[in-house]
Amino acid sequence: MNMPSGLPDIKLDTTALYREEVFTDRQAGSVRRLTPVTVEGADDATRPVLYLGQTQLMTPGGVLPLGFEIEASSLQEALDKFPDAVKQALEQAIEEAQQMRREAASRIVVPEGGAAMGQAMSGSSGIKLP
Repeated sequence: MNMPSGLPDIKLDTTALYREEVFTDRQAGSVRRLTPVTVEGADDATRPVLYLGQTQLMTPGGVLPLGFEIEASSLQEALDKFPDAVKQALEQAIEEAQQMRREAASRIVVPEGGAAMGQAMSGSSGIKLP
């Protein structure tokens, strides 16, 4: 089948492969351990193992998924650091939401020169203000 031109050529980076394992208590969340591997599937000791946490929090607006990296050198350390990492991820999400709210508020469009408002106030537009 011939693919239309202009589409991206998506390839995996064979020098950045990881094996993924998921550990969960099926209640609070999960920790993903990403172990670097070679293209043959053998462990690659030249790169660090990564730990990623995931959880979901109920908010008045619905479910808030959180994903975050955990600086750890073992699964036990990642599990121990999970609660603090959740708090940091939540604080960051709140800060980002507040920043987005500030940016949205600063986008309020005001008519140029207030010409339309001046006409409305003088009564020339036919609009009567109480």
